[in-house]
Amino acid sequence: MCTAVSYYPKDHYFGRNLDLEISFGEEVVIMPRNYPFKLRMADDMASHQAMIGMAAVMGGFPLFYDAVNEEGLGMAGLNFAGNAHYNEPVTGKDNITPFEFIPWILGQCSSVGEAKNLLADINLVNIPFSDELPLSELHWMIADSNESIVVESMSDGLHVYDNPAGVMTNNPPFDKQLFSLNNYRSLSCEPAENTFGGGLDLDPYSRGMGAIGLPGDLSSQSRFAKVAFTRANSLCDGTEAQSVSQFFHILKSVEQQRGCVHLGGDKYEITIYSSCVNMDKGIYYYTTYDNSRITAVDMNRENLDGIDIYEYPLEKEQDIFFRN
Repeated sequence: MCTAVSYYPKDHYFGRNLDLEISFGEEVVIMPRNYPFKLRMADDMASHQAMIGMAAVMGGFPLFYDAVNEEGLGMAGLNFAGNAHYNEPVTGKDNITPFEFIPWILGQCSSVGEAKNLLADINLVNIPFSDELPLSELHWMIADSNESIVVESMSDGLHVYDNPAGVMTNNPPFDKQLFSLNNYRSLSCEPAENTFGGGLDLDPYSRGMGAIGLPGDLSSQSRFAKVAFTRANSLCDGTEAQSVSQFFHILKSVEQQRGCVHLGGDKYEITIYSSCVNMDKGIYYYTTYDNSRITAVDMNRENLDGIDIYEYPLEKEQDIFFRN
């Protein structure tokens, strides 16, 4: 399962936790403007906007998990098991496979508004990348510096939701996730008042009691509420260092630790990586499960007019600084 977040203290940031039990060799990838991006059923994109993101590269093809383009539009795909539905190709539609969806949107669009226009004619088709890589059941969050949306392809059609919370997790469908926040409307970062009644003199025995009732488990519904509350109340001074640091603290509020989510046998879901992208500057920051030091890749330090992708394997070994 996973969590995606947008955050706008001064610059604009977008990122996610990838929560899985297995890695597919993902790495940070920069796709320059002239990298030939071949599509299964639509016209190839000989030129497009440059982008940076996390991807597993298979046969030279970047399978993006999340990415931000040079215009500051970000997109992430998250698990949507049991609800995602893809279709047979349809004449007169843009027939796009789920594994092409992120670069197809980011390669052409500069804003959420432009993405909405493209979505009006899209048909997400049930074509897998290969026999060895079947289709993943996904839904997507798309964000720019002003707004975000959620895109869900289900059996009853394509749903596009405005996302005022600026977060997304997994199931249930997004409209139900957003509605569930009504259950927590009384929560606050301020100390809780005694409204119990009966003349009882109840003691605020601890700090943080304004948030009593906020979920703390690792289910997708609970993570949605927890990260929405954390994001909405998160403060920083707007400098790059503190903004990036605060973004990772938001994600850490819902990270998964090995041993807490058992999938059977010796399989446990963990937060494989967390990412934070400065959407204005094109800098991709990340941490991994075993390396909590923040590593950065700046897309603008490479030739964005090139024809070859740039690949940066993840720094996975823990990096501990000794002061003596």
